[in-house]
Amino acid sequence: MKKYPALAVVEFNSIPSGMVAADVMGKESPISLMKCGTISQGRYLILIGGSTASVEMALEEARHVCAKDMLNQIFLPDIDPQLHDAILGKRAKPKTGAMLVLESDHVPIHIRAAEMILKGTPVSVIEVRLADSVLNGKALSLYQGELHDVEEAHDIAEQLFSAAEGCVHSERILTWPHKGFLGQVAGTTCFHEAKGMELNGEY
Repeated sequence: MKKYPALAVVEFNSIPSGMVAADVMGKESPISLMKCGTISQGRYLILIGGSTASVEMALEEARHVCAKDMLNQIFLPDIDPQLHDAILGKRAKPKTGAMLVLESDHVPIHIRAAEMILKGTPVSVIEVRLADSVLNGKALSLYQGELHDVEEAHDIAEQLFSAAEGCVHSERILTWPHKGFLGQVAGTTCFHEAKGMELNGEY
């Protein structure tokens, strides 16, 4: 069961404006200010959760106070349960099957792509990472499923990213990932957290 019926992510190109927005959103609406802080290129990112009405109210207040510095936003009034859990840090263990890897530098747009993929195809999400320190402000997400479904998910993301002005992005499909690679992905996609694995003579 989803902890939050609705989520929203807001990205600002001004740190002071982002901090003001985070403050007013928490004051004006009974939302959970789940995460906020600076990311690369002097941007400020905010993640909030709560009821659909409270999240919408908080976003409206942020627009009222800091609209000119709001770079991107995404409001998910009926968020996909898989995406909800992935944003909150839950990782799924990869299985056999094709894999889609998405990368973009606009976090809210990336989440919109993830939502469209999960509601429009039967693929599963493995991981969602949002602007953590080693991603330099980018978002990263991984999906898995039958090849034709993964190809459809790829097309959905590529079209959305390409239509977003100034969005730097990359999408690639692994048609049949190596079991050693899947073992690494099962643990983490972060190099500094990865543990060494023997390939047992496989090269």
